[in-house]
Parts: sequence; C-alpha cells; structure tokens
Amino acid sequence: MFDIGFIDISIWDVLDILIVGYLIFRIYNLLKGSIAFNIFIGVVTLYLVWALVGQLEMELLTVLLDQLVSVGVIVLIIIFQPEVRRFLLLVGRTTLKQRPGFLQRILDRNLRKGEAYEPYVTTIKETLLSFQKAKTGAIIVFSGGVETDGIQQTGIVLRAEISQPLLESIFNKNSPLHDGAVIMRNNQILAASCILPLTVETNLHYKLGLRHRAAVGVTERLEVTAFVVSEETGIISMAHNGKLTRKIKAKDLEALIKQHYQ
Repeated sequence: MFDIGFIDISIWDVLDILIVGYLIFRIYNLLKGSIAFNIFIGVVTLYLVWALVGQLEMELLTVLLDQLVSVGVIVLIIIFQPEVRRFLLLVGRTTLKQRPGFLQRILDRNLRKGEAYEPYVTTIKETLLSFQKAKTGAIIVFSGGVETDGIQQTGIVLRAEISQPLLESIFNKNSPLHDGAVIMRNNQILAASCILPLTVETNLHYKLGLRHRAAVGVTERLEVTAFVVSEETGIISMAHNGKLTRKIKAKDLEALIKQHYQ
C-alpha cells in the first residue's frame, strides 16, 4: 500500500494490526480490575522472557521455558475459564447483532404469545420500587432465551404469571423462598429460591453481600440480567455481562427493565 523507509506496508498489515489491537482492548476490558489481570501480565512477561532467551540461544533456560509454555495453554484455559466464556459470549452476541431482524423476530414472537410484555415491565418496576422503599432484599433474573434449567432445579419451580403480590410473597422475610433468586422468562416466574453461582471477582465493594455477588456470578456464566435490591440500604442494582451497576434511579429503572426484559 505504501512504504516507510525500508518497510513495505500493505492493507493486510494495517488490518492485522487493527484486529490484534481490538482483541487486546477486549481482553483488557474483560480482565481489568480482577486478579486474572495480574495473572495475564505474568503470563505475558513469561512469554517475552521465553522469546528473549530463545534469541540469545540460552539453551538450558529455553528448554525449561519451552516445557512451561507448551503446558501453559491448557493451564491458562483452566485458570481463565470464566473470562474465556465471557469472551466467547461477547463474540457470539456481536455476531447475532449483525442480524437484529432475525433475532428480534424470534424474541418478539415469544413475548407476544397471548399478551404484550409492557404491563409486566411496569409490574416489575413497581415491585422493585416497593422493595426499595421497604428495604426488602430481592434478586430477579431475566433469563431471556437462555436455558436455565440447571439453575431452576436448585429452587422451587412455579411457572406462574408475574404479579406484584406473588413477588412480594416470595421475598417476604418470613417466606421460605426469600433467600434465593427468582427466574423470569416470557411473562412467567419460572422458579423461586434458586441458588446462583457466586462471582470470582475481587474488585466488588467490600460491603456488597451474597445477593450482589450471586447476581454478578450468574451473568458471568450466562447471558442473563439480574436486578438486586439491597436489604441493608434498599439500593437497586443491575448485573449484566459480569458487571454491576449500582444505585439505579427510579427514573431510569423502567427503561433498563424494558431493555433487558426483551
């Protein structure tokens, strides 16, 4: 394409650099703020040292580091399993976004079976605001089109229509179901008192309890969204794609519910 001194640069070289830069940026966003980022820096450092000793023909170190690097790929997959899952989810979600009409038709068809979803969005919003006012701890998961049978089996299957009285009964402090999470899909409460996997992230605020860590944890493993109400403060938070958004205001709540409920 053009020359820079003695270097010939083609359009493929530019594309190569852009793709690698984008992948590094995505990996950084996935790992930043977690202990996995420190491990990643250690791995990169080890790889650079391995490349350097190979160029310097330091045979003993090269043989030793060759063994570490050859086994290291399998070890890295085990260590970074949550991050690899999140990266593949990101790639899959980006691919599907190239076909929004196809995906939206599928989702809309599911949501319009019998009744529109808007009344249920309002019901969920009003229930969360009621929980906020009463400082009732709660966690509600929107499963969308994701298979959640494994999580549902840890709780009590309901398959009941979404309603505020039912949600208030479930999360009442005297209810045997109030400790777990509610799973929702297609205008139904699929199950209650479900046990969610906890996050492995260490950068969450130290005052956040198991509800918030479970909400982040389930969104790290599945492409779902979880809304959490703190029992101590009444603050409403939302977890999505392994990230927690805290202190959601009432004026923003309905738009967020509608966005992720669909």
